[in-house]
Amino acid sequence: MSISAIVETIEELIVLHDALLETSMEKTPVLVDNRVDRLNQIVLKESKLIKRIEEINQLRIQLIGEYLLSRGYRPDPRVKVSDLIKVIFKAEEKKSLTDVHERLSNKIKELKQINELNQNLIEHSLSFVDYSINLLMNTPEQDAVYSNPHQQFQTSARTGWFDTKA
Repeated sequence: MSISAIVETIEELIVLHDALLETSMEKTPVLVDNRVDRLNQIVLKESKLIKRIEEINQLRIQLIGEYLLSRGYRPDPRVKVSDLIKVIFKAEEKKSLTDVHERLSNKIKELKQINELNQNLIEHSLSFVDYSINLLMNTPEQDAVYSNPHQQFQTSARTGWFDTKA
């Protein structure tokens, strides 16, 4: 068995990761602009790409196992491409596998950076929403005026803008 099938599979993973990277880059301005409908479309597209990546990754694992078996090694699903590179002796096969492995690793690093940025944007957005809700739920007198902690309130103060008993 030749290493070319594994290289082609990794090439397909690179193409899928490129598409996922583009989708993640589309997500950033959508998050900033708070366009939830477009965000839902992007998340659906991402889900489909991730599912396809998982399928191709399983094929890659299977092909690596078959290659190792053809070379007299015991196949192990935990074998990484970097481990496989170490057992290849043909220079051109080693170089082609090393090149695609490096390209895929770089795509994954880029994707990780974009996803961290998007995650931070989502966290900031959720913090702002939480802060806004807390502002609406607290009474204005509660924080603005000092009150004696030993003094009991005789009147029932309203606890926020919303009537929670309704």
